[in-house]
Amino acid sequence: MHHKRITAIQQALQEADALDGWLFYDFRGSDPLAYRVLLLDPTRHVTRRWYYWIPATAEPIKLLHRIEPHVLDELPGRDQHYVSWEQQRVILSSLLKGCRRIAMQYSPLNAVPYLSRVDAGTIDLIRSFGIEVVTSADLVQRFEAVWTDEQLESHRYASMTLRSIVDAAFAHVASSITKDRALTEYGLQQFILSRIHDAGMTTSSAPIVAVNAHSADPHYGPVESGSSPITRDNLVLIDLWAKRTEPGSVYGDITWTGYTGKQVPPKQRMVFEHVRGGRDAALIFVQERVASGRFPFGWEVDDVCRNVIRGAGYGDFFLHRTGHSIGEEVHGNGANIDNLETQDSRRLIPRTCFSIEPGIYLPGEFGVRSELDVYVSDREALVYGQPLQTEIVPIL
Repeated sequence: MHHKRITAIQQALQEADALDGWLFYDFRGSDPLAYRVLLLDPTRHVTRRWYYWIPATAEPIKLLHRIEPHVLDELPGRDQHYVSWEQQRVILSSLLKGCRRIAMQYSPLNAVPYLSRVDAGTIDLIRSFGIEVVTSADLVQRFEAVWTDEQLESHRYASMTLRSIVDAAFAHVASSITKDRALTEYGLQQFILSRIHDAGMTTSSAPIVAVNAHSADPHYGPVESGSSPITRDNLVLIDLWAKRTEPGSVYGDITWTGYTGKQVPPKQRMVFEHVRGGRDAALIFVQERVASGRFPFGWEVDDVCRNVIRGAGYGDFFLHRTGHSIGEEVHGNGANIDNLETQDSRRLIPRTCFSIEPGIYLPGEFGVRSELDVYVSDREALVYGQPLQTEIVPIL
């Protein structure tokens, strides 16, 4: 397994633009991406710095401390050992001799913080050898964000199941109100959690359930004591994410809004139409570009979505990026749909997934977000968990 992974990495390096190799570095778990890309156990006990050098064409080399000489035993390549910091620097300089450009988990100007795992001092050390350090962002995406067929199937299951849980949650709200049973944001959150677990899924954190003004807080989380009751004529926003419990499964992540009345107020309906307009414009843009073989950059998709909402006069109330990469973690390590919080210059690539989730948040009033997940294949951009939301759902 590990030999196959290293062979694939070297093939990617040979296809890259003038890269001499990829240098992995970790100190006490400082780079979780290194463990994921190299298929290492992230729970292992490691207390000293290690390096793993994968040149584009030659044999890999491990640089390890002598008291921890076995921490990379499963990886191919020859070992070199150090004890003192002077030895470490001399050996590191020697194994990189002749290199001009190498990739590391580094992001210029910290543009993509998900990738900024190597500390500035270590980058300084490598540069002191006369070597240019370039970002490994696209390499990481290729080996961390690309899905297998089994992972795609797990996403399909998660998305379809979450979509059915949305319907069940709104039906639970309707039943509670019509039967005069008290229900709070926290109570609905726990109902959703129970349905997630009943479906054989797990989640990294509890879903968002937000009523009225609470929905204007994008990351609102209800608490057991003091969360708002859900009554008639309330806007209800739910954001839920989960994955199957089997190892390697990937997430689904969706957001819906409903209204506990038969007639959704005009302002809420109008705001949703603007959010949906941005969402759908971004989706169509991705679908058209992928169909033509011209995969867009993450920042381009964000611009398409954001410009629709700006054009409607609500740009200042769209407070976050348009979307995020999705994988075994709900916020994955592929390209994000972002030209606000960062400028994500990574290009979307086949067999990866990301969310599109614009929102408009009006302080003291309400917020609306609509979220779907897009899986990109070689020539298609697909959305599972249909049908998509086209209007705020009248719950009663």
